[in-house]
Amino acid sequence: MVTPSIPCPVANSSGIKITALETVIPGHIMPGLLLLRIHTDAGFVGHGETYYAPHAVASMIHDWMGRRLLDADPLSVENHWRFLYERASAFGARGAEMRAISAIDLALWDILGQACGKPVWQLLGGKAREKVRIYNSSGGPNYGRRVGEMGEQGWPGHGDLGKPGPLEDNWASNFAAGDLAEELIAEGYTAMKFWTFDRAYYEFGGGYIPWSAVKQYIKPMEEVRNRVGDKIEILLDGHGFFQLPAALRIAEAMRDLRPLWLEDVMRIDNADTLADFRDKAGVPVAVSEMLCSREDYRLVLERRAADYVMIDPTWAGGISETRRLAEFAQAYNIPATMHDCTGPLTLFSGLHVATAVPNVVFQESVRAHIRTFYSSLIDTNVIVENGFALPPTGPGLGTRLLPELFDPANPQYRVSRKS
Repeated sequence: MVTPSIPCPVANSSGIKITALETVIPGHIMPGLLLLRIHTDAGFVGHGETYYAPHAVASMIHDWMGRRLLDADPLSVENHWRFLYERASAFGARGAEMRAISAIDLALWDILGQACGKPVWQLLGGKAREKVRIYNSSGGPNYGRRVGEMGEQGWPGHGDLGKPGPLEDNWASNFAAGDLAEELIAEGYTAMKFWTFDRAYYEFGGGYIPWSAVKQYIKPMEEVRNRVGDKIEILLDGHGFFQLPAALRIAEAMRDLRPLWLEDVMRIDNADTLADFRDKAGVPVAVSEMLCSREDYRLVLERRAADYVMIDPTWAGGISETRRLAEFAQAYNIPATMHDCTGPLTLFSGLHVATAVPNVVFQESVRAHIRTFYSSLIDTNVIVENGFALPPTGPGLGTRLLPELFDPANPQYRVSRKS
């Protein structure tokens, strides 16, 4: 595809130019994932990704944002971010627009790191820590990957429960939670996340949960406390399914378990109601990878609606905005935590921010994803040792999307070049 470029008003101080933008949806691996490569005339290739509605994101990149980027200086990362965000905010900026900006921002930081011969965390100011504490989320090998015979993308928050077997952590967290906790502790993990109340939502909806169901879906977490005591932290993710009365009932039942946090048990539509929930819950509250703009986070922080803020680098504006949001939260004495339950570059970008920003206290990870299919997407996997992820060491993001994924014969492949 040939895309007409719009001259960038900023001088090209590096002398490097963007020559092509490539996207592909790896439907055979993860149909909700959008992969991006940005090519330059200096030979540097930047890699990015985002998740959800990948066709819309690809169209945003090729049909609109590419006109800004082609023939422009890839090292002007902040200038491109501001331009694209300000133009997109004229009609909302949340959703596909912000996910497109996020993927682009990752790729531009990757190019900048390669051009400087340094990992991104070094360019963000250097190491605030030598390793990043991670926790294990409940996804199994097929969570977020293929749904049904056609391999279509599932609905957000409606993941595969899994089945008995190795790394089937969603199934195990529901039906063999004590065994899973012991396994994770043996690997060095200090925290594990449950999604057990998703099934309550499917059965009863978001407005009401009977006490009998609350008692049923809290049993796996009680099993962990009875089996291993306080050797591992318990986290609960509600995936934004519940309204205030049901959320408060869940929180009341969780208090004796001393959870590290309850995450998105409440729907995030209203910051005032989130603040009401946090005030009454009696347990720490985390909010939320579902927020997609600094205004969303500002409202949550100013309303005192969270004990932790969670950020997804590939939804909230890339590495640039994730770093700003994590430091913004520090002004309120609220720690930040990085989200990942999708593709590998989301994890890598979160690790770069977590390495450089002291206010980040945890990085989410899905060990089943790391060990089963990330190697079919990237050439260098994350290193996890005794419950910590090591900062990437290579220049840029420290990993590359496999070139064979960008096959022009793939019907989900698109490319834009300067006219």
